[in-house]
Amino acid sequence: MPVPFPMRILIADDHAVVRSGLRHVLEHEPDLKIVAEVDNGADAVERCMQGDIHLAILDIAMPRLTGLQAAQELSRRAPHIRTLILSMHDRGQYVAEAVVAGASGYVAKRAADKDIVDACRAAIRGEPFVYPSTLSELSGEILDPTRKAESLERSLTPRETEVAKLVAEGHSSQEIADTLVVSIKTVETHRANIHRKLKIRDRVELTRYAIREGLIEP
Repeated sequence: MPVPFPMRILIADDHAVVRSGLRHVLEHEPDLKIVAEVDNGADAVERCMQGDIHLAILDIAMPRLTGLQAAQELSRRAPHIRTLILSMHDRGQYVAEAVVAGASGYVAKRAADKDIVDACRAAIRGEPFVYPSTLSELSGEILDPTRKAESLERSLTPRETEVAKLVAEGHSSQEIADTLVVSIKTVETHRANIHRKLKIRDRVELTRYAIREGLIEP
């Protein structure tokens, strides 16, 4: 698609200080214009669907929908909108998941002040932005059939992922039921499925999984 000028950007992160930092870096670039900020993935998708966003910068760990889930939803509903995943982690596993979700690039928060501008411009040109140090690991994550099989066997549904995130954040079954507008019985069914699929026993192990998978940040 033609490169828009200026590029209209949405920032989605549940930490106000991160949004402020990104705005500080981006607002001085004449071709980049931040037009919206939200603090969760569901609002990011809803705002993007209003039709005036070119690029969404999505934190990997957010309430309601994670950045990966939001990117996947936007890829399905509005493929013309580019997405970048922002994360504390720079492991190939997370980069691979971002690629599968339809994201144009992946930026580690520790290097965002240096790389976010280049990543935005690459994304809007339709070019991938991936750290060179993660390329070999990324290839292994995508191409290794053993890892693929293990990933499929352990994969959670979007709703199970959402429940896992909320449990790891310390919410009770009642609080989760209220948040998702479902019954406690439904929440407990999801929790049982999560424990079975991930072969975990308690919240401590689930929290470790959530941190490792980028659902929450340590």
